[in-house]
Amino acid sequence: MMTIDFKRLDIQAGDRILDLGCGEGRHCINAYILHPEVDVVGVDLSAKDLSIAHERFQDFAEPENSDKSFSLFCANGLSLPFADKSFDKIICSEVLEHIPDYAGMLVEINRLLKDDGLLAISVPRRWPEKICWKLSEAYHLVKGGHIRIFKARELHKEIENYGLSRYAHHWAHALHSPYWWLKCLFWDKGDEQFLVKAYHRLLVWDLMQKPWITQTLERLLNPIMGKSVVMYFKRDASL
Repeated sequence: MMTIDFKRLDIQAGDRILDLGCGEGRHCINAYILHPEVDVVGVDLSAKDLSIAHERFQDFAEPENSDKSFSLFCANGLSLPFADKSFDKIICSEVLEHIPDYAGMLVEINRLLKDDGLLAISVPRRWPEKICWKLSEAYHLVKGGHIRIFKARELHKEIENYGLSRYAHHWAHALHSPYWWLKCLFWDKGDEQFLVKAYHRLLVWDLMQKPWITQTLERLLNPIMGKSVVMYFKRDASL
């Protein structure tokens, strides 16, 4: 399930790409698959998630292609083992809402991004997320869960303070908002609750088959109830 739109990130041959908080590898693996000449780096604090990402990557590895590479690192996003201005593109998708010192992570992103680099950031959209918090306290108190609700406009301004300007934005995963509302409503019953289980089957079907009806419905609903807000930034040469 992709949140970042790579077409808006304008990945070029020779780009070095960082997926910060890569989790189980959905964005970094796809970046490697879609582009023939890139160096992709995934970073996460969870060794378990990185192990899953490594296992998933094996189906797509191209060891014979010396023009591209893929690597994974277990590291703290507040202090990364990379040189200043060492990445052309940085992805940070559905990460900042988990981080106590998210501002410190923005400092680190700014340090690593090249002067002509592009940044893609996504966080949960405010009003669908507020419903989740109201329906279930456990949703945001669970270990590793969401510890804050962002106002996209305020986050946008914070990022612009680093000399970056937003050039595109959109919303994503509208069909996932009701799923999470149901999960929160029936939190104590878990994923086996009938409605939660049935809706999950619908989402898997949509992901695997990509039928026109659900794909069209999601595109229409994303501006209204998209679960995530996605923003794209570039260096502002005037600053």
